[in-house]
Amino acid sequence: MGRKRSVTSESSSPFDSLPEDCISNIISLTNPRDACVAATVSKTFESAVKSDIIWEKFLPAEYESLIPPSRSFSLKKELYFSLCNDPVLIDDDKKSVWLEKASGKRCLMISAMNLSIIWGDTPNYWQWIPIPESRFEKVAKLVDVCWFEIRGRTNARVLSPRTRYSAYIVFKKVECYGFQNVAIEAAVGVVGQEPSRRFICFDEAIRRYGGRRNFVKPKQREDGWMEIELGEFFIEEGIMNSDEIEMSALETKQLNWKCGLIIQGIEIRPAKIL
Repeated sequence: MGRKRSVTSESSSPFDSLPEDCISNIISLTNPRDACVAATVSKTFESAVKSDIIWEKFLPAEYESLIPPSRSFSLKKELYFSLCNDPVLIDDDKKSVWLEKASGKRCLMISAMNLSIIWGDTPNYWQWIPIPESRFEKVAKLVDVCWFEIRGRTNARVLSPRTRYSAYIVFKKVECYGFQNVAIEAAVGVVGQEPSRRFICFDEAIRRYGGRRNFVKPKQREDGWMEIELGEFFIEEGIMNSDEIEMSALETKQLNWKCGLIIQGIEIRPAKIL
């Protein structure tokens, strides 16, 4: 058998003559994905990409507050990928934050415990239960309601500026009924501005309802949960610290009885650019 080829190119690069710190400073002006690609150019670049100069630029300004007390990292690169792969609980464990691996943009999930759910404090309608596959202490289990209304808000400053985001409701279904051919009105946007609106449905089999075809349907996630995209919004560069993002999903017209959803929360992450 032949020798396994190294991913890193053995050939030299015209830039290899530059001081390593200079290479690191140049790469720090790119993004995490490009930095990882640069590491394959040559051994010199591979070494330069390990520099804390680069990865500190990719970390959020408040990264020190996100390091668990039980963890220590010798390199900023290790810390960066830890924050990508292991969401950190904040705000009394009712939110979790992490970084998108390719861009370093901040992502957020708001626990169901931190959402406004109509009749959420009435056990005949909603129950709060722990399940092992949730990242939060409890999730919201829909027992039986006709008026379905879920709203969430978060401060815009916890997200990355100059970024288009998508918001998703994250859920499971257990003996679910009442959502067949039911249009759920979803809205997402900066409070005080016109939101993005659409119709979603928790029923994957829906084809048309009331003449509408453009429903957003659930998709399976890698973690075993399902999600539906509620809409998109853009975080401007000069957005105020007091500005808030609001997301909602409601059905208050048809008013048929509904049951069997388990809501983990609402997730916000950078939108996919097609």
